[in-house]
Amino acid sequence: MAEMNENNIEEMIDETVDTAVSDTTTEAAADAVEAIGDKIEDAVEEAAEEKKDVAPVSSNIKQGGDNEPHWYVVHTYSGYENKVKADIEKTIENRRLQEQMFEVMVPVQDVVEVKNGARKTVPKKMFPGYVLVHMIKNDVTWYVVRNTRGVTGFVGPGSEPVPLTDAEMRLLGVKTDDFVIDVAVGDSVKVISGAWEGTVGTIKQINTGKQSVTIDMDIFGRSTDVEIGLGDILKL
Repeated sequence: MAEMNENNIEEMIDETVDTAVSDTTTEAAADAVEAIGDKIEDAVEEAAEEKKDVAPVSSNIKQGGDNEPHWYVVHTYSGYENKVKADIEKTIENRRLQEQMFEVMVPVQDVVEVKNGARKTVPKKMFPGYVLVHMIKNDVTWYVVRNTRGVTGFVGPGSEPVPLTDAEMRLLGVKTDDFVIDVAVGDSVKVISGAWEGTVGTIKQINTGKQSVTIDMDIFGRSTDVEIGLGDILKL
């Protein structure tokens, strides 16, 4: 049985996108999204079958990563999606992991329901049983997600987290375009918009995941660290 990997998933997504593009109706788009969810489910089941006779992966094994943030798919018990999202966000705040874990999302789409003759637009989960997490994969972040109540594992071969591609995220309506980072720690920059517009400071830290920099500014005669978005600064 074919092993599930990034290429397999990307091929599934491409096939579904081609189908949706050929018919631009709302129903076709909804069917396309549903098909993606079904195919991910099938791929996970196939991967599980392949791993039946293989020794389970120990949770003590080091989680390798490239120190760059990616989106990962997390499988949850049905109906636990929002609770898992809230619990992970609470853990991020309590453990101050904002530099490693950036966003948790339950993808939804607006659908029109007709009840008692009245039409009503309501949000509906695009992929029931799944939550998306934008994070840098390492031992800490893997442990936080994997040990959140209601989580059954990451989507990937042998539950090894496999990041989604930009094409897959765009299909879900998530922007993945990044600013070109042409500054470095120690550079002098000027804030060109926002509350600190016109202020000059020195970059102390760059956060690629949050698309921001921490600048050392002189405010009222005191050195103060301020976080500014990359789109709001100009290199001097």
